[in-house]
Amino acid sequence: MLALLHTSPVHVPVFDALRDDTHPGLELRHHVDEELLSRAREHGPDAVADDIRGVLARVAAGGARAVLCTCSTIGAVAEAAGSVVGVPVLRVDRPMAAAAVAAGARIVVLATVESTIAPTTELIEEEAGRAGRCVTVRAVLVPGAFERFAVGDGEGYVRLVAGAADAVSGVDADVIVLAQASMAPARELTITSVPVLASPGLGLAAAAWAASQG
Repeated sequence: MLALLHTSPVHVPVFDALRDDTHPGLELRHHVDEELLSRAREHGPDAVADDIRGVLARVAAGGARAVLCTCSTIGAVAEAAGSVVGVPVLRVDRPMAAAAVAAGARIVVLATVESTIAPTTELIEEEAGRAGRCVTVRAVLVPGAFERFAVGDGEGYVRLVAGAADAVSGVDADVIVLAQASMAPARELTITSVPVLASPGLGLAAAAWAASQG
């Protein structure tokens, strides 16, 4: 069984659908805690480290063979807690970061919450170091997008993200990274010639493999 730690309920049907398409038969157990993101945005991810460890410990005790954290803001803290809770804890955006580094040296990160920018940038730079590559990372905060998301306007949210991606040209970037899992549907609307990467599919594949090894 694979457990997923979300900070928004919108991720539950997304990952259920991905499971049905790519990993049929994989049991998913979802844990949603919106307060973790609210507090991490206000006080920083480290402020919720103890709470995250507590959640992960309960999930592991419930039989999870691995845990996938789908929130980019708290992903690094969750990943670090893996050594404490006794099961692999993966952050959904690590495989995407590795793919971005492989795609090119000029990486543009799109985000809709500022608290995601630093963790995502640091992750990409970490993966670049592992791969022995030099990269430049430019972060762009999509104005007004999170406000749409917060009031339940998913279509407006995705349109703003897609528009921001389309504003990036091949002159500026080799690859575009959508920093948050919630941004993934924007890939279907973009018309940019620059490759656009999203985290859910890549992250679920890595987590499904980890769960199968447990």
